[in-house]
Amino acid sequence: MDVESPTATARTSHRHRTRGAVTLSLAGIVAAGLLAGAPGASADRPGGRGGQPFPEVPRVPLAVGTGGAVSTVDPYATQIGLDVLADGGTAVDAAVAAAAALGVTEPYSAGLGGGGFLLHYDAETGDVDAYDSRETAPASFTDDVFLGEDGQPLPFRDVVSSGLSVGVPGTAALWERLAETEGTHPLAELLAPARELARRGFVVDRTFSDQTAGNADRFRQFPATADVFLPGGDVPQPGDVFRNPDLARAYDQLARRGTETLYGGGPMGRAVVRAARYPRTAAGVEVFPGQVTASDLAAYEVLEPEPVRSDYRGLEVVGMPVPSSGGLAVAESLNLLEAYDEITGAPLADVPQDAYLHRFAEATATAFADRNRYVGDVPGVPADELVSQGFADERACALFDPDRAAARPVPFGSPDGDYSADPATCTSAGTQAPPRDDHGTTHLVVADASGDVVSYTLTIEQTGGSGITVPGYGFLLNNELTDFSFAPTTPGVPEPNLPGPGKRPRSSMSPTVVLQDGTAVAGLGSPGGSTIITTVAQVLTGYLDRGLPLVDAIAAPRVSSRNGSTTTVEPEVADGPLGAALRARGHQLSTSAEIGAATAVRVLPGGGFEAAAETVRRGGGSAGVVAPG
Repeated sequence: MDVESPTATARTSHRHRTRGAVTLSLAGIVAAGLLAGAPGASADRPGGRGGQPFPEVPRVPLAVGTGGAVSTVDPYATQIGLDVLADGGTAVDAAVAAAAALGVTEPYSAGLGGGGFLLHYDAETGDVDAYDSRETAPASFTDDVFLGEDGQPLPFRDVVSSGLSVGVPGTAALWERLAETEGTHPLAELLAPARELARRGFVVDRTFSDQTAGNADRFRQFPATADVFLPGGDVPQPGDVFRNPDLARAYDQLARRGTETLYGGGPMGRAVVRAARYPRTAAGVEVFPGQVTASDLAAYEVLEPEPVRSDYRGLEVVGMPVPSSGGLAVAESLNLLEAYDEITGAPLADVPQDAYLHRFAEATATAFADRNRYVGDVPGVPADELVSQGFADERACALFDPDRAAARPVPFGSPDGDYSADPATCTSAGTQAPPRDDHGTTHLVVADASGDVVSYTLTIEQTGGSGITVPGYGFLLNNELTDFSFAPTTPGVPEPNLPGPGKRPRSSMSPTVVLQDGTAVAGLGSPGGSTIITTVAQVLTGYLDRGLPLVDAIAAPRVSSRNGSTTTVEPEVADGPLGAALRARGHQLSTSAEIGAATAVRVLPGGGFEAAAETVRRGGGSAGVVAPG
């Protein structure tokens, strides 16, 4: 990944860039401009059904050019981000606008009812800032909140579709923070195109339809959700136009009043509290009430922790810290792969594909053993040790066999600073059962003409979140608190991810920025619950070690070993010679139709960009540049 930074002469201070109205057009889809940027500028009432719907936008998995780049899972969101860049916006501006659009077109993965993690590389300063807008537990939460009267964990299926699963959302707070401190356009302007997309409507694709169908029975439990996402009682079909005037109203309210409407006792916040604490259900349906209060909303903070930094193949890989486990687990996985090179004398770049996948599965299973044991929103997480090469060398010494998979679950290590790579003395500390798996989320990457890069993963947890829509506002509330462990997974082994007052549940989100000599050369990430970590690591190693073009590294068949009883693989691996070779090494395989849905942007020498997205997964992603060529 040998690139040069964009020319310094093209840069000016963010604080001194010209502010101009964002006039977005979805790249000329509409003959007239979308709107002038101010809230209420449309001739139709915000939230009304006036105006023509936006036609379907083509999906393009690879784009190369100049002026900036955007990669998301959705073509509407990508185009809106590109329009912001074309109108002089920064990577932060475009990321906020694209994320708001994903709240419209990917409402089962992200939106105002959720949270996320964001990395921002500032080309002028060379700094990478991390933003944590993870959902938080109410102040009333205790470590036994998910236990029944018998002391046993409550059924997950009952908790997930209930108010008890809802954490305090952080997405709107992050967008406002970014617009005020890092962007060049007011939040009202950045929300405007997504508001119009919700109001006018967009063309439903297969993924949206399938995700709605998969949640239809759950959505029918909540009348407000059925009213929005099952219009007329039916699942929207591919080619239908879907409108969400309530969400348009929500965006308009945020534009007019700012986030005080949510966090400061305003009408949106009161509606969120009512929906979480007293979910309105269909006849005969009872669900657990939630605990979120107005005080919890008022106390919410966007945090700015120090990011996780590690070295790999002469590059610096930057990720998110606790309560995300993504930065730590990706870093440890990469360190382990370098340790395997030393043990075998064969670089990862040179081994056959089956040996590469075996090494990769062993590395990620080991990293997950340590992640599960040590990472959570608790004091004393040994983060520096977990990403140290010495710890990885000791773990590899204790566990790695180039010809045989280690027994699962892999034992966790001792990140104590006293390491040995001598086979006679290196050991593991103990074994822990893996926690319940999770799924969901979306990711976007943006780079602007000055070389700034944003990598942003946002979520409402599993597909469809809690299933509870905030009446009158058109967005689903998260079920993020089910990311906590309901009870200790292994008797006698400390559990860092138990619920508690104001805690943030452990996440697998892994927004990543790669630096070369202090300059950002790429950003990437993925949705997919705990498979996010393995997806990001596999895209990195496919590109950096296996010599694949970035779009091919994203498209390559995936494996995901997360220290469970099986290694999850996609069908192309399971059904062919690679699957047979992995089984011969002792891997127990399970199959998933798709793992992750990665997006990435690479900064090219001379200031150009390469944006890459999925070719097939989720119907294909959407990559774009401001000026192709």
